[in-house]
Amino acid sequence: GDPTPQLEQLCSIDKGDVINLTAFSMCSHNGTHVDAPAHFIKDGKTVDQLDLSVFVGDCYVARHEGDVTAEDARRILDHAAKAGASERILIAGKALVTEAAARVFADAGIKLLGNESQTVGPEDAPAAVHYILMEADVVLLEGLVLSRVPSGKYLLSAAPLNLGGCE
Repeated sequence: GDPTPQLEQLCSIDKGDVINLTAFSMCSHNGTHVDAPAHFIKDGKTVDQLDLSVFVGDCYVARHEGDVTAEDARRILDHAAKAGASERILIAGKALVTEAAARVFADAGIKLLGNESQTVGPEDAPAAVHYILMEADVVLLEGLVLSRVPSGKYLLSAAPLNLGGCE
């Protein structure tokens, strides 16, 4: 339901302008994007209020298909801890984080949870999973492309666009 990204050519060298200049318009949740707490929580932090250190640092990529259960979440956290990267978890694959798994991640005190889907929870009812994570100050990074990334420890550098006041 998000609007389609749009390009508008404002200036063109081919049309006699000194420069080429393009305006770009899109929904803040197209493609890879951050869900700041304000996306679901009234008066929650907006993207410009988030600590950038959350988006840069060691992360653990875990491959998973299907529902991520509480047991799966504990296993992922165990692998991440052994790798020395338990603050930022990225889930590769067609995975859906369940409410039980969200509680495990929230209770573990992770800073960031990322996934390949456009939402961490069920597409038809994403609110509960978002509330659990966001109320625990877990930032969400959705719409990642991890199809060619093996499980393991990596350096994440995913600072968001500084869209002041945006969710």
